[in-house]
Amino acid sequence: MKLLLLLGLVALAQCHVSRVPLKRMKSLRQTLREHGLLERYLREHPYNPAAKYLGTGGSAEPLQNYLDNEYFGTITIGTPGQQFTVLFDTGSSNLWVPSVYCSSPACGNHDRFNPSESSTFVATQQSVSIAYGTGSMTGFLGYDTVTVADLQVTNQIFGLSQTEPGDFFYYSPFDGILGLAFPSISSSGATPVFDNMMSEGLVEQDLFSVYLSGNGQSGSFVLFGGIDSSYTTNGITWIPLSAETYWQITMDSVNLGNQPVACTSGCQAIVDTGTSLLAVPTSAYNNILAALGATTNGMISCQSVSSLPDFVFYLNGNAFPIPPSAYVTENDGYCTVGFEGLNMPTESGELWILGDVFIREYYVIFDRANNMVGLSQLS
Repeated sequence: MKLLLLLGLVALAQCHVSRVPLKRMKSLRQTLREHGLLERYLREHPYNPAAKYLGTGGSAEPLQNYLDNEYFGTITIGTPGQQFTVLFDTGSSNLWVPSVYCSSPACGNHDRFNPSESSTFVATQQSVSIAYGTGSMTGFLGYDTVTVADLQVTNQIFGLSQTEPGDFFYYSPFDGILGLAFPSISSSGATPVFDNMMSEGLVEQDLFSVYLSGNGQSGSFVLFGGIDSSYTTNGITWIPLSAETYWQITMDSVNLGNQPVACTSGCQAIVDTGTSLLAVPTSAYNNILAALGATTNGMISCQSVSSLPDFVFYLNGNAFPIPPSAYVTENDGYCTVGFEGLNMPTESGELWILGDVFIREYYVIFDRANNMVGLSQLS
């Protein structure tokens, strides 16, 4: 599947909507912790995904690795909970799922939220429209209880799609998207899920961390509120954010081995779990293909892969290498580079997108308390 790239967010707010207070219920995790029973409960329930993360202070959401292209997990919305698979996307900020009011073909073959079957749903008259690089949705906003991992987020605003044009979402293995970027880029001003986790005191630390497996293997996760030290044995390098929109950082330069190949005067990059490849400005993309000896459509001789050097991304004065085994993909005897040309202009210039090709090489910590990204190279 083509990568999911956020090109823009368009809000169509028809009227101001006040937050409607709902009675907040304590989660099972909170209740057990207050009575000193949490660790015992997790040990006695080995199939609880959070059991693996005892001592991390976090709540884990396991992610399914779909062909190394997309990573999605399961959430519930409403009372009783209606189940959905969603892409956990650090390159956007809205939560939305298909609704029973959607007649697009993309909704017909996915799970759809039915507000009439939730006793805690609160409707609004506010519309929402979100455009991604490979799909879009329009619909309206509502409030309900959303459960992610073992965290119950009350009064969470989310989008209910009424249209999903085109065929991208029709063929997507997930139902909707859960954005993990900043409120400043949220369509219609909807509060992101992680912001509500923080404000409702559901996480012990105002951060989340991500591990993405490779080669179709299992084990991927988002850990809300904690850092799993078993993934940081090589230490953590912290990089300050350059903007609180996407998870945006300043990149010093990009080398192919020891030779500068792009971003020679510095550039801006975002760390985006919702993008499959390394998306770079078109001019840089052409330079990279030429330096690799690849064709204009990214094809490269499989025999040459073993002799290719690392790509090295310099961030905050530190080198972050990506080996050819990570940036070249072989399929049926054909090899392609894991780069895509994309012009994504912002006030600070064209953005580079460090997608899953990059993230699979590092355990990534997204720190909202200090507005930093932490990277730890995986062994």
